[in-house]
Amino acid sequence: MPSPRKQSPLERGERVYLRRPTAADGKEVIATVRASRDLHRPWVYPTDTKCAFDSYIRRNRESDFVGLLICRRSDCHIIGMANLSQIFRGNLQGAYLGFWASAEFAGQGYMTEGLQLVLRYAFKRLRLHRLEANVQPENEKSKALIKRSGFRYEGFSPRYLKVGGKWRDHERWAIVAEEVRRGK
Repeated sequence: MPSPRKQSPLERGERVYLRRPTAADGKEVIATVRASRDLHRPWVYPTDTKCAFDSYIRRNRESDFVGLLICRRSDCHIIGMANLSQIFRGNLQGAYLGFWASAEFAGQGYMTEGLQLVLRYAFKRLRLHRLEANVQPENEKSKALIKRSGFRYEGFSPRYLKVGGKWRDHERWAIVAEEVRRGK
């Protein structure tokens, strides 16, 4: 397998590109997650140990999951990650979107561009029809990001998902392929 920095991008934007994670990314991902704990918690608890990262790499081999690294074009630095999980085929053609950003690069527009690339990849390459993102109501930064990306609010789910060992309320946001094509 080529080194992560030599992989061909899955999608390329003006400042960032997407690629699949490899085992060689473990140290950088873990260091980035640990340095970004104040930004992530209590919203997400990304992989922050070698054992958990190895399990994440194995999970990427399954047909219902796609992990994507969002990397800066200028130096290939990992600035965030997006996951498409529970990919359903057949009549649904949908998945759940999860994501996190590096605290070092937060607020600089990289994740906005990165999520646009994730949408392009999901709808054009994977041929999905719908993505759903579930966000805790108080997570204003993530809600602003998905709003900028074109997601629309669909509803409130009490005690929907266990995060950090606690059942937490979430807002359900979604986007379908036609909305991206129309530029909504």
